[in-house]
Amino acid sequence: MRTVYFVAPYPLETTLRFVRAVKGLAGVRLIGVVVEPPRDAVFDAVLTVRDPFDAGEIASRIRGAEPQLGRAHRVVGVLEDLQETLARVRHALGVEGPSLEVATAFRDKAQMKDLLRAHGVPVAQHCLIDSDAAAWSFVGRVGFPIVLKPPAGAGCRATYRVGDADGLRAALHEIVPSPQRVVLGEEFVSGEEHSFETITIGGVPRFHSISRYYPGPLDVVRNPWIQWVVLLPRDISGTEFDAARTVGRDAIQALGLRDGMTHMEWFRQPDGSVRVGEIAARPPGAQIVSLTSYAYDTDMYRAWGRAVVDGAYDGPFERKYAVGCAFLRGPGDGKVIAVDGLEAAQREVGPLVIETKLPRAGAPKSSSYEGDGYAIVRHPDTEVVKRAMLRIIETVRVRYA
Repeated sequence: MRTVYFVAPYPLETTLRFVRAVKGLAGVRLIGVVVEPPRDAVFDAVLTVRDPFDAGEIASRIRGAEPQLGRAHRVVGVLEDLQETLARVRHALGVEGPSLEVATAFRDKAQMKDLLRAHGVPVAQHCLIDSDAAAWSFVGRVGFPIVLKPPAGAGCRATYRVGDADGLRAALHEIVPSPQRVVLGEEFVSGEEHSFETITIGGVPRFHSISRYYPGPLDVVRNPWIQWVVLLPRDISGTEFDAARTVGRDAIQALGLRDGMTHMEWFRQPDGSVRVGEIAARPPGAQIVSLTSYAYDTDMYRAWGRAVVDGAYDGPFERKYAVGCAFLRGPGDGKVIAVDGLEAAQREVGPLVIETKLPRAGAPKSSSYEGDGYAIVRHPDTEVVKRAMLRIIETVRVRYA
């Protein structure tokens, strides 16, 4: 029996899908390391901690529990913000898994881009900004627009797109960069935005998937009424994706991941060239793991568990379907009072919908670009899925008051 410690501070449903996948692996005793235990008994035992980012506290709790629950075979977790903490815990306990050096290479976006560029991976120009003068100097080199964000951010949180001098002055007034509050400045990269996911074993991607964003998440953050779409086309075997496959493999090798799942965001620019936005050594958000499961008609949550717990891959998997997810939200602020257009959407595309989460009346409007709910559609024909996604975002609207 192998004992796996899963650090999940506040285990919400998305995280619990990964938890259940690990629990279902053969010969695993699953221990939750949490701040608040889940309502469901998904763990075989639970250890509580005060601070989920205190590697010393977590290591001490696990070490104290090992005589009763078993020596740690793996220490895992899916949250982006925890990856360096998990690496420190593994080091303290002598447990196999991504090292602090690898975790930091993926988390520190400036270091990541330095490493990728050194290995020939095309990335946006960047600069660590610790003063107003540094920001203006960077703009002098790359021009407008630029992007400002935390060096260890996840997704589009606290991200600014700055298009002119007035916008930069306003952003600097709000951010106030300093040596103690460093900001990552990046050249703004335009073009079609995609993601590239892998299951990597022994440093070699054994599986990959590609998706397309309509529009890019940064545009969605700046326009809180947009109901954006993630599409997984059925056929990704064409030469148009060769460059993405190459840079994806090169990025993983440059950053040193051995076993796990990766999520890379990349752009196809107007001239056809490819640029990497960033890459993470953890499962993707935005329902992409579920979408990939539906596309391949297999359990990609379990595939992640097999990679991080067993260092194993059970594929190859056949991509049988195109899949799309429309994220539901609308203009305005406040609490959800209604969702318009559901009956019409059901009549038109209902047979294609395989999973939904509808906005809940009375819930405050979500600050996430994923909105207040979603609808997932599947069909063997990519064009059918595209048309269904268009009808959903044209028909369904969330209202707030």
